[in-house]
Amino acid sequence: MKHMVTMLFVGLLALGACSNSAHAELRVDVTKGTMNPIPIAITNFVAKDPAGAEFATSIPQVISSDLSSTGLFRLVDPRAFIQDSASMQTQIRFAEWKAINAQVLVNGSVTRTPDGKTRVEFRLFDVFGQQQLTGMAYMTTPQNWRRIAHIISDEIYKRLTGEGGYFDTRMVYIAESGPATKRIKRLAIMDQDGANHRYLTDGSNLVLTPRFSPSTQTITYMSYVGNKPRVYIYDLETGRQEVIGDFKGMTFAPRFSPDGSKVVMSLSKNGNSDIYSMDLKSRRSMQLTNSNSIDTSPSYAPDGSKIAFESDRGGTQQIYVMNADGSNPHRITFGDGRYASPVWSPRGDLIAFVKMLKGQFYIGVIRPDGKGERLLSNAFHMEGPTWAPNGRVLAFFKEVPSGKGRAAQLYSIDLTGHNEHLLRAPGNGSDPAWSPLNP
Repeated sequence: MKHMVTMLFVGLLALGACSNSAHAELRVDVTKGTMNPIPIAITNFVAKDPAGAEFATSIPQVISSDLSSTGLFRLVDPRAFIQDSASMQTQIRFAEWKAINAQVLVNGSVTRTPDGKTRVEFRLFDVFGQQQLTGMAYMTTPQNWRRIAHIISDEIYKRLTGEGGYFDTRMVYIAESGPATKRIKRLAIMDQDGANHRYLTDGSNLVLTPRFSPSTQTITYMSYVGNKPRVYIYDLETGRQEVIGDFKGMTFAPRFSPDGSKVVMSLSKNGNSDIYSMDLKSRRSMQLTNSNSIDTSPSYAPDGSKIAFESDRGGTQQIYVMNADGSNPHRITFGDGRYASPVWSPRGDLIAFVKMLKGQFYIGVIRPDGKGERLLSNAFHMEGPTWAPNGRVLAFFKEVPSGKGRAAQLYSIDLTGHNEHLLRAPGNGSDPAWSPLNP
């Protein structure tokens, strides 16, 4: 299993912030999609011994990449730095950082301890306020250096935006390769920045719609084994896979309940499909919808009380919300076009969706009461919205026509509709699913 599961210890030790740091008002508003990113200077860390030299440069590089990817921060060119990293360990010369227009400053150190572990410290400063905003120390094994960098990025993001970070996460998706007429689809997983990529299946069976458990190191997905579509559970720690039940019909679109104890999915019989939930411990299933229509793509609210789903029961493909026991289903989308693939935000305030209108696909969000619809992005073909754990960023996949057919790739975008960018998967991919913060 991946190194992050065997992480020995992450110590959150507050490092001597200035006495008035709690009153600092430096804050980035992530809800407005600022077009003027805050200038941030991230220095190389100081290696307290030769063994930490490589980490002292690698960790700041990952932090820089994480923060710049949000569109909220602009990296100050290191060639403009006046003060060196070593002297910053005793005194920050704020006037020199102000002179190069840095508004926020990050520095730190790396030390190898006698028992072979690595201690990483970082400090975050408000240059204009001339004060330390926060500081943390982490102790872990050397191979976990990359995760430590993501955790530091999360701390900086949280302190400067007031929102939870999302860098210490992973993404599972469908890696696609080969010609369009003989496409190989493999289950794959990577860090949110594309690092530590690996394949979970060998491509011998078609796999679709992977989803992370919110509480355990497991994913659920659909696979065609022996031409028989079934929903599977994959344990990321052991590599064990098992089928969920043996229904008489096609099962698809699985998704976990918020506590990870159930899976909700669609079961197709005689030309229409209904939504079922299954208790993973008892393996008992419960039918939640019963209509002469196609009900699919269920997604729980974060408190587990309601389920959003798509249905054509009203004549066109639309989004509905019902209680978790299947009662009180009601439609929430009434705009032009067709709506599909609802995914409830981890914050509970919005439902992401795919909209199809006049030959175009859109990724959008809507409140659970059906108000406040906003379209964030559109393309020839785009689907598979998935939320970052802070509920402020969405990932999805987009297909564009090319000379060799269609190429699917993974993208992310923030809730304002700004900062859409390509994610760093090694090849083509679809159906992304963002993990919760790593345990």
